[in-house]
Amino acid sequence: MNQETLKDIFQRNVSLMKACGVTYEQWQHEPILDFDTDLRVGERLGWTAMPTKSLFLRFKSGDFALLLTHKNARLDAKRVKALMGQRPSIASDNEMMAAIGCVPGAVCPFGLPESIHVILDESLLTFESLMYTPGLPEFTFAFPAANLMALLDALPNRILRLPVVESH
Repeated sequence: MNQETLKDIFQRNVSLMKACGVTYEQWQHEPILDFDTDLRVGERLGWTAMPTKSLFLRFKSGDFALLLTHKNARLDAKRVKALMGQRPSIASDNEMMAAIGCVPGAVCPFGLPESIHVILDESLLTFESLMYTPGLPEFTFAFPAANLMALLDALPNRILRLPVVESH
């Protein structure tokens, strides 16, 4: 993966935070490309924010979307199909890298090409703060979840909201 592309994604994230007036915390650490490393680094640094998960999806139409959810969530293909009108599948690492420039395990939800739809799992709005990787896997950003909609609204991407499922 092109290091310059990752640095550009990182800079777009810093610019987005500043443009939206969002205060954020930033940590530099060993590269995080899997959940085990994420847990280890998080414990060592005392992270308390909810880690987000960005699943890069493809559709038969050729469209791509990024599902922004929390680390414990699984892809609910039926709910995404109801929202998008077509069944999603997880894009391959090569498709994802070609489309958005991120490395597997460190997919950034902000600064995507305009053609990529963002599907927001609205359960993220229930947390106090959220964490994500801003392109470079050796960095983590955390910000108040109350600012998530302001960040998403500042993007050129189409934002689709996946409502929280009520459990009975």
